[in-house]
Amino acid sequence: MGSADSLTAVRGSTVPPALPDAYADPFVEAGTARARAAALRTAPLVPSPEVLSRLSACAEAADRSGEPDREAVAVLRESGLLALVVPASHGGAGADAVALNSCVEQVAAVNASAAIMLFQHCAVTSRIVENGTPSQHREVLPRLADGRWLAASAWSESGAGAAKKNLSTRAHRTDGGDWLLDGAKSFTTSAGLADVYLVLAQSQEEPAPATSAQDTGYGAAGQTFFLIPGDHPGLLPDTSMRLAGMRGSATGFVSVRECRVPDTARLGATGVAASIIARVRDSGATLGAVAVGIAQAALDAAHEHAARRGLYAHQAVRHRLVDLTTQVETARAVVERAGRRTSADPGLTTLHSKLAASATAERVVADVAQFLGSAGYVETHPINRFGRDARAVALMGPTNDLCKELVSLPWNR
Repeated sequence: MGSADSLTAVRGSTVPPALPDAYADPFVEAGTARARAAALRTAPLVPSPEVLSRLSACAEAADRSGEPDREAVAVLRESGLLALVVPASHGGAGADAVALNSCVEQVAAVNASAAIMLFQHCAVTSRIVENGTPSQHREVLPRLADGRWLAASAWSESGAGAAKKNLSTRAHRTDGGDWLLDGAKSFTTSAGLADVYLVLAQSQEEPAPATSAQDTGYGAAGQTFFLIPGDHPGLLPDTSMRLAGMRGSATGFVSVRECRVPDTARLGATGVAASIIARVRDSGATLGAVAVGIAQAALDAAHEHAARRGLYAHQAVRHRLVDLTTQVETARAVVERAGRRTSADPGLTTLHSKLAASATAERVVADVAQFLGSAGYVETHPINRFGRDARAVALMGPTNDLCKELVSLPWNR
């Protein structure tokens, strides 16, 4: 991306038009530059109490309506948390996986939909940090850090399975060197809210080298990543899908129809997306953190119920709460271990952390719901949202079934 307009739409053989002001150089005026730099230097590693309070306030309303939680996105943009994994050299906090998982857990404890949007933003940001060109870093990372851009991943699609194989989305190289994408993506978090999407497509180039074309269990040879702006005329989001859980996460469909982008929008080499995906698990960032946050929220609800009803006087109640706490602490420990990347195979630990934490969340929420009795049988009680959100984590990529396949795949070779 050698110029400021390198992410805009390309129409025919004409020179791409100038980008709107939102894409302009943010450091044109010295005063603006100083103010923005000061804000970026203080990018937080943890959400403030005020941020958590605001996210908590909008969670219930978004769950009731099932509409994208725009208020939560606005809070995230203002909070500085979108800068978590952006290197300090580009205005971010430079957080490692331990800090990221901890932050995501805290957000998930008050608003799981916001947590998954934050997690996906950081996941895309990390892929750009690892695989982007210097010009992509200069152009994109500051915008991701200061909240102007929310990032989303558009990898999944109907018919491709959780393993992202047999993609119907195609990317064709034009005579002028641009790319023309055509296809549809499903279960894209932050659909319609994101400012930039990382789109996975089957390219028409020659197969990638043998080292990247081997079956990794996730993705396939000849696939390529592209960064496409949310306002591209060839990218159309659709949030009409009604989900049972994570209802504020704007998870929906994204279509790319005759979506022309320059080659500078390509992230990484052509045809090697599968190898990029395979390395994601080694990062230590895990959706298990979202599950731990949900489990902690359920545990907090149990304690509030016990305190309000004077149940702490009963030994059986205290011991039951200890058992629940032990389960949450165990899940938190494996998530932290995944983030520290100290095991013999960090990638496997990351997969196990999602399996363990998501199972724990569903179990803890179910146990707390039983503990609450009739108090939790009211539709508006948060425990019901926690249960639906916990179930959603198991279905997010890599799904729990795919996690098991990725762990066991080497045994069958």
